[in-house]
Amino acid sequence: MFLTSVAVGVVVICTGAVWARRSLVVVAVQGTSMEPAVEDGDRVLVRRRRLRRVKVGDIVVLEPPSHGPYRSAASAGPDGRIWNVKRMAALPGDPLPPGVAGEGPVGPGTFAVLGDNLADSIDSRHRGLFPAERLMGVVVRRLSTR
Repeated sequence: MFLTSVAVGVVVICTGAVWARRSLVVVAVQGTSMEPAVEDGDRVLVRRRRLRRVKVGDIVVLEPPSHGPYRSAASAGPDGRIWNVKRMAALPGDPLPPGVAGEGPVGPGTFAVLGDNLADSIDSRHRGLFPAERLMGVVVRRLSTR
């Protein structure tokens, strides 16, 4: 009986570890576009989410477009990918936020983000709407500060 309980415990722990590894990611923040909510040098815990599971106002992590003047190879992570941290401003069906080009509501499968520090943020005002595939997930909490 004891060995069965231990085996079940090991399976539960391993399953939890696999879930956490697939669902949670730590991202280092570079830049001041989200100050004061998230600051340069912070590390944040991100839970992977699909667009339908995100709310306006959530702080999200997304991949910027692969082209354009605002990508910096120096800020790439170990996997070579670059991630941005912004606040979700509009979801499909919502009106476009002020300063975001376009007409009508946000289209299906797209979203708009803005930085909290608007004066120092490259966001949907510059890049337009993002496709859902660019979304990594939602910031759950700050892990550390500078």
